Amino acid sequence: MRGRDLETDMRAREWFHSLTLPPGAWTIVRVDGRSFSRFTERRYDKPFDPRFSALMTDTAQALLTELDGRYAYTESDEISIVFDPSFDLFGREIEKLVSISASIATAAFTHAVGEPVCFDSRVWIGTGLPDVVDYLSWRQADAYRCALNGWCYWTLRKEGESGRRATAALEGTTVAAKNELLYARGINFNELPAWQRRGIGLWWQPYDKAGHDPITGQDVTATRRRVHTERDLPMKDDYRDLVRTLIGEPA
Repeated sequence: MRGRDLETDMRAREWFHSLTLPPGAWTIVRVDGRSFSRFTERRYDKPFDPRFSALMTDTAQALLTELDGRYAYTESDEISIVFDPSFDLFGREIEKLVSISASIATAAFTHAVGEPVCFDSRVWIGTGLPDVVDYLSWRQADAYRCALNGWCYWTLRKEGESGRRATAALEGTTVAAKNELLYARGINFNELPAWQRRGIGLWWQPYDKAGHDPITGQDVTATRRRVHTERDLPMKDDYRDLVRTLIGEPA
């Protein structure tokens, strides 16, 4: 087999190359850090470190910018990027969207931190705006749950408990009991920084930029856009309302 016949045969074996996002679908790409629990335990304060949060926020901004998404949300070591139905980058090829989003996150974080890390990526598809709102509400609920568990776990660890004993102590405990565990040690979970409990949102925000037209000699104002980072997101219904407002209509 030679020439064109060989190329046709080889192309036919790229099994997922033709898989694309369904027309009219809302899409979310979520990237997660690979083995980040081990990576962060040796380098950052627990349960939360502003330095690590800044790295994840910068990585989220890189993804939002490079892929021209509508909204980004990050909590812990994950980032979700929302794309409306008009998204057409890479011809909507899922294979490329997954591989390139993971590559962008890996390159951005690695460059910033100065040592190699790795992200994986997956695609979520929704049939309408309510699905997207549900997804983002779900991820924020996960942020709250993980933050409470993390604070309890690392509080016990810093008191000298082993990882196994700290895990066993928290197994099956209610949200109220976990809050009480912290409160008894002088920690009011609801007064901790919002970004730890609710995650961080990023979206495009228009602004006016002053300039000068050298041809007419007049001062002019142009509308530009930049990424806004929100570290004090609302929760529950208020967060759902915010998301609807931000991405309610395709660009």
